[in-house]
Amino acid sequence: MHISFLIHNGYGIGGTIKTTYNLADMLAEQHDVEIVSVFRHRDTPQLPPGPRVRLRHLVDLRRDSPHCDADAPAHRRPSRAFPRAESRYTQYSELTDARIAAQLRETRADVVVATRPGLNVHLARDTRRGPVRVGQEHLTLDSHSRRLRARLSAAYPQLDALTTTTEADARAYRSRMRLPGVRLEAVPNPVPAPAVQPADGAGKWVVAAGRLAPVKRYDLLIRAFDRVRAERPDWRLRIYGSGKQKEALRQLIDSLGLYNHVYLMGPAHPIEPEWVKGSIAAVTSSLESFGMTIVEAMRCGLPVVSTDCPHGPGEIIADGVDGRLVEVGNAEAVAAGLLELINDDALRHRMAAAALRDARRFDPASIAERHEDLYTGLAARGPGHRRGSRLRGSLHQGYGAVLDRAHAALEASRSALGKGPTT
Repeated sequence: MHISFLIHNGYGIGGTIKTTYNLADMLAEQHDVEIVSVFRHRDTPQLPPGPRVRLRHLVDLRRDSPHCDADAPAHRRPSRAFPRAESRYTQYSELTDARIAAQLRETRADVVVATRPGLNVHLARDTRRGPVRVGQEHLTLDSHSRRLRARLSAAYPQLDALTTTTEADARAYRSRMRLPGVRLEAVPNPVPAPAVQPADGAGKWVVAAGRLAPVKRYDLLIRAFDRVRAERPDWRLRIYGSGKQKEALRQLIDSLGLYNHVYLMGPAHPIEPEWVKGSIAAVTSSLESFGMTIVEAMRCGLPVVSTDCPHGPGEIIADGVDGRLVEVGNAEAVAAGLLELINDDALRHRMAAAALRDARRFDPASIAERHEDLYTGLAARGPGHRRGSRLRGSLHQGYGAVLDRAHAALEASRSALGKGPTT
């Protein structure tokens, strides 16, 4: 089976890139697998796929490349196909419209998998008849704006399948979006076993990793650790990652006098050698579409203290068995969860062993098998069997195009009147 993944930019760093490469590498053991990156901005990928996976691009943004598309006239004109409400909209153009459409019309793949909402829309509208069309949701339905949800509702009936990373998000799609004939499956992200030995639990370090962004609530974690420091000054906290909140977090650390206890370490790739230096992992997000860092830490033998935020942590952590789930936004609850494991060595080691065991269910081999079963089942039905939902979806898709044109006209009117954009 020939499987083709369509991704925003396979040459960067991010959870979707890592997940796609992990899945592609495993599927490539049995199938012909390629990853088609819309953009290429560097010579070599920062998270390279395995040797069996082909990686190619559609639009070259490298200034020193003889094929650079950055200044092409068509790339200066805004996209007409990519949803305006998608967060990446400004990066797409008439050039990407044409290149993506040509790729999807000409592909010889048996299965085409798109990996973000805007690309799922392209997948629905541009793919030739024949291949199985699978859209992936790596965020959540609730995280999308009303405008984007309307656009997705118009496009997604043309898909053969839609996968989410959690059962909670799959339930949201089932209850709030009409998807006649579309197979909807919750399949978690694959996380491979680390190439390092698991943590031995001896280090007096709490470790956190992720973007330094408001949704991750590292300010909450730092305040919680101020309470930990008061009771257990022998423990320290390391936070790995980069982002716009770095300076604000640095100021918070200094204002609380935690400069000898909390360290902003910057990004680390790979992260596994850093996880195993710690004994506890912490996640304090207000929202997690899945919780990749939770599984990564567990696979390194760390119990995780996490806020019980939507959607992923509660589906990954067995509270009191392999980690702790605490109230969202509550620094006292985070501190109490950390101190429980810090002060009870036997409990911490027991949870660490359970975390290592339970995280095996996210091994790429088992996750790839679930995707493979989905793809082969849909392919066996044949394009004729899927035609009915495609015809219904084409009507929805036409409505979606009308929505986008109407919104574009509204924004132009508001701009002419000196008003801000709509939301």
